[in-house]
Amino acid sequence: MPGLRPELNVLSPRKRTRQIQVGGVAVGGDAPISVQSMTTTKTHDIGSTLQQIAELTAAGCDIVRVACPTDKDASALKIIAQQSRIPVIADIHFQPKYVFAAIEAGCGAVRVNPGNIRKFDDKVADICKAASDCGVSLRIGVNAGSLDPRLLKKYGSATPEALVESAVWEASLFEECGFRDFKISVKHHDVVTMVRAYQMLAERGDWPLHLGVTEAGPAFQGTIKSAAAFGTLLAQGIGDTIRVSLSAPPVEEVKVGSKLLEFMGLRPRKLEIVSCPSCGRAQVDVWTLAESVEEGLKDVKAPLRVAVMGCVVNGPGEAREADLGCASGNGKGQIFVHGQVVETVPEDQIVETLLKYANEMAEEMGEAAEGDKPVVQAF
Repeated sequence: MPGLRPELNVLSPRKRTRQIQVGGVAVGGDAPISVQSMTTTKTHDIGSTLQQIAELTAAGCDIVRVACPTDKDASALKIIAQQSRIPVIADIHFQPKYVFAAIEAGCGAVRVNPGNIRKFDDKVADICKAASDCGVSLRIGVNAGSLDPRLLKKYGSATPEALVESAVWEASLFEECGFRDFKISVKHHDVVTMVRAYQMLAERGDWPLHLGVTEAGPAFQGTIKSAAAFGTLLAQGIGDTIRVSLSAPPVEEVKVGSKLLEFMGLRPRKLEIVSCPSCGRAQVDVWTLAESVEEGLKDVKAPLRVAVMGCVVNGPGEAREADLGCASGNGKGQIFVHGQVVETVPEDQIVETLLKYANEMAEEMGEAAEGDKPVVQAF
């Protein structure tokens, strides 16, 4: 299919977009879909900001954004950009002078919000020159909550059409200046509006797209809204980088985003726990077993599938299909390794036995990873 590239084990090929660089991370084209988050610290508190960036990096974050609302924050950008192990994006609103400060500081990219930067259109040529001279890319970030007043008047609200018109108009201003190193986001808090806006935008051009549901809400609600929106778009091949916005510690955003990409077949799998929801057939406390195994393996990075099952209907089959599993009942558990029963243990020893085997297998896989250990695929 023209304009698309094949992907392994995904619902749809990704739409072909042009590729840009955000620091050392490629976005768009044939680059993997990257996961972003944003620090919650005051950027001018350099130590706290770098500490949080380190935590995000350890959690699997590819690109991090920092707020820059004041002169003190702008002054801190150079040190933060130099010491961060992942590319730093400066988040700019209202004051165009901070766009230039972020570019000069060596940030990997700058996010600009055309809707709330006064006379933004008049600044585009200068921004393009500065960014080109320094090799810095941009994100045109259109938000429902800060849409250009002209478009709000035209459409009456932040409709998908309004969001897309804003994005396409601003993109054209950059392209008229010969600048093409930018990606676009058209965020909205409503899943349906957000999805329709990105679908429309994907049809209009080959810009790399940054997916986001803005103000998605607390962890539970925000995770579901983001999964619904991102899952719909990614299943259609739309999206080059994602940020899950949660009213929660930013590391949680990275965890959700990374797992979402794994389960969509767009990122190599790490640890996965398969567990039944429990029902009247269960003869053990499956919830407690699964939670104990999850907690015990929280630091395991190997691509293991561990099944924790609690009845004789689906238990043995799922346990056999997993790398490691248990089928529990009658006060005991059968332990499966690669489909074979290796032990039968009392119920109170199931967790420790699973953890023992899982850590042994993870250690073996860690050694094998240096020799191109294949990723475990979904069944």
